[in-house]
Amino acid sequence: MLKRHEVEILLRAGHRKTEVARLTGVSLCSVKRIAEEGAVVHVDDAAERTKRQIGRPSTVQNFRKQVVGILEEMPDVASLEILRRVREAGYQGGKTGLYDLVASLRPKPVKPLVRFEGLPGEFSQHDFGEVEVEFLNGTRQRIHFFASRLKYSRWVRVSLVQDEKVETLVRTLAEHLASWGGCPLLCVFDRPKTIALQWRKNGEVTEWNPVFAYATLEMGVGVELCWPYQARQKGSVENLVGFVKSSLFKVRRFYDLEDLEQQRRDWEREVNEQRPCRATAIIPAVRLAEEAPRLRRLKVQPEDLALRIPVYVGPTGTVLHDGHAYSMPPEAISMPATLYLYAQRVRIVAGRYEAEHRVGGNGFGNATSLDCLLAGAFHRPASDVPFWIAAARKQPMLGPLLSPPLAENFQ
Repeated sequence: MLKRHEVEILLRAGHRKTEVARLTGVSLCSVKRIAEEGAVVHVDDAAERTKRQIGRPSTVQNFRKQVVGILEEMPDVASLEILRRVREAGYQGGKTGLYDLVASLRPKPVKPLVRFEGLPGEFSQHDFGEVEVEFLNGTRQRIHFFASRLKYSRWVRVSLVQDEKVETLVRTLAEHLASWGGCPLLCVFDRPKTIALQWRKNGEVTEWNPVFAYATLEMGVGVELCWPYQARQKGSVENLVGFVKSSLFKVRRFYDLEDLEQQRRDWEREVNEQRPCRATAIIPAVRLAEEAPRLRRLKVQPEDLALRIPVYVGPTGTVLHDGHAYSMPPEAISMPATLYLYAQRVRIVAGRYEAEHRVGGNGFGNATSLDCLLAGAFHRPASDVPFWIAAARKQPMLGPLLSPPLAENFQ
């Protein structure tokens, strides 16, 4: 579904259907069909295939090993000859399915890398990196960072992060895009598990990370993936992570983490606003002024972006996420739910039941949350407030969990 979303973005940007088909690798007929269909509203590929009744069992897969053996022996053998051999072995299917299998298995010649420059607002590159830093105060620490760069202007953003999880990726990506004033047509990534879970040998993604997929759909970001460690396939031969390591971490010394953060900000100003880029011989800030009008505005700003995470309401009326328990109404016990994770709060929806808490809180900081906790623990209806008050008075351990106003009411 993200590929359909990519096609929609390119069509809305004014590209011709033939050009969209070439850029995305989708057939022209599919591009025309997508142009006539409604906008993408979800990213569940499996559900869409079931809805459209796409696909049927393939008979050619039973002869995959034989085709592999033939190609290993004679890589340049004609597909017609392979068809003749497998039919002698009992294959009764059509030639189209076999030819597609042969095309996917046949070794492809490596073409020389030809560098080309992107157009303003066309591509941006994003990747995680890590480096061991020995501080001047005598400590050592493994530093994780997330780097982003616009391909045309070469404007670079680098943020120090705690980890390389999907939430970190999405939120840092949103912050970088917002700092540029919008997003380009396509954001180019490597192929980590935080983005793609499964893909075919030809590189086509068959299963996206659902949290990442829904977040990019919410922001209106087009996504393009490269083969691992080859993000330069989209034009620039420079390695983004290698550039950050060589020009920031290897040439500077840092006293502590706070000094590292300050020097990172100074380095960004230097490479973006003062020093000409080696690839273009122009200061990135000059080209960013040309590129900024071509960037598309984000549909959702970083502070309003919510990650959709499937969860389950446990038997005690709580939802566990990232080591924290969040309470739900007792009527929602044993129901599947969706947790909407914002930057500072979480909203949990299970059918017609809903609860909201602050991120990382104990989940019992308001009256509704306390009601959920007691009702789930004592299996009493939400309307039995006197019973809840008596139960809270008998359980001193609940006192620290309450907000000050509620604590006074239950003393």
